[in-house]
Amino acid sequence: YNNYLKAMPHNCKAWARYADLERSVGETERCRALYELAVSQQALDMPELLWKGYIDFEIEEGEGSKARALYERLLERTGHVKVWISYAQFEGTEIGNGVKEARSIFDRAYGRLREEGLKEARVLLLDAWRVFEKTKGDTSGVSSVEAKMPRRIKKKRMQTDEETGAELGWEEYFDYHFPDDQGAASNNLKILEMAAKWKQAQNADDSEEEDDDSDSDSD
Repeated sequence: YNNYLKAMPHNCKAWARYADLERSVGETERCRALYELAVSQQALDMPELLWKGYIDFEIEEGEGSKARALYERLLERTGHVKVWISYAQFEGTEIGNGVKEARSIFDRAYGRLREEGLKEARVLLLDAWRVFEKTKGDTSGVSSVEAKMPRRIKKKRMQTDEETGAELGWEEYFDYHFPDDQGAASNNLKILEMAAKWKQAQNADDSEEEDDDSDSDSD
């Protein structure tokens, strides 16, 4: 494995097999060191395989704090919804910090995905969150998640050829309208309305000042 990995350091399956071999003979620290060396490689063909193997290894070893640190490191590299879901579910296990911490992770994930405008990922997260609340949470937790669930709306859009820009015809797709997005849009609209009224008031004051100046000039 050493010689092979020197020649093919991007091969994640080889790294994983090598780590499993070391663990199978009781070399826990060597296994951990191999995973650490593997995930530090700049070019990997299947990094998700290595990170999952590394995290699962720490969980199976009962090292909850190490697994948690790995999740946080992984989230610095990718904000994929599956990583967030796995992290939250981990916190809800016996080795994790409990339901409250799991909810905190779900909430962090929801906020991040909302900021990034990833609607379908938010739906996947909410589905997983609702299942979690039904199995390990309570009715108020389920209600809280369901209040965030979006309406699915069928829409149409024109397909175009990427090279020529020619129209290819209409296609149907689903869009999602989230309750908290609508609240934010309403708040933004109110801010714009207030700004417009303030500008109108400023313009009116400027107009009155101009009228006063013209009256004094005529005197």
